[in-house]
Amino acid sequence: MNDPVDQRPVAVISGGSRGLGLALVTDFLERGYRVETFSRSESAELAALRESTDPDALFWSAVDGTDADAVEGFVRAAARRHRRIDVLVNNAAVGLEGLLTLTSAAAIDAALRTNLTLPVLLTRACLKPMLARRDGVVINLSSINALRGQTGVAVYGAAKAALDGLTRGLAREVGPAGIRVVSIAPGYFDSDMTSGISPDQLRRIVRRTPLGRLGSVEDVLGTVRFLTSPSASFITGQTITVDGGYTC
Repeated sequence: MNDPVDQRPVAVISGGSRGLGLALVTDFLERGYRVETFSRSESAELAALRESTDPDALFWSAVDGTDADAVEGFVRAAARRHRRIDVLVNNAAVGLEGLLTLTSAAAIDAALRTNLTLPVLLTRACLKPMLARRDGVVINLSSINALRGQTGVAVYGAAKAALDGLTRGLAREVGPAGIRVVSIAPGYFDSDMTSGISPDQLRRIVRRTPLGRLGSVEDVLGTVRFLTSPSASFITGQTITVDGGYTC
């Protein structure tokens, strides 16, 4: 007798070893998903989560996101293992701060590879099993820096704006196959990305935010939960801003 096929949905999450990525991995597991994630190295927190989780539910791989062949191989292995991919969350990102005229070509290239090229390649690979099933959701983690200019983050903002462009174009391309593509643009929230902001800057950000606080990881997780639920089945090609009104 053949073993029954595991019908639990599958989520692929890039950069799932720490911060928002680790929170996404944990949340999808709690929602009954099987999760495939990768990062350059495994954090102690992710290792502990894997130890305490059903071994058939959480899979981690060491992958250099700038290596196109490695990214393709990761997705092929995930698709063979599960025979499906239901959700992709393009979460992996690196910050790049500094005036453009003082930023090296190498730093620019590295930022664009992680913040733009990686999600394009990962999305292309994950779309193949999604198209085969004519179902799936792609969520791109963008940024309010894609929507509003700010000194010192021009390259980062440009990459995230391009990611929003990918969202809109791809939504038209794969919508007829039943696949939705959405961007989430978080504002300032407690994360590695904001750890370098001074207390004075954070206070100014809070004062400029209509809801009067910084965002939280839970604010982003709640939006992901909604966008991957049946309640969002008619939403695609949009950038959902989660910033407490900062950009309004």
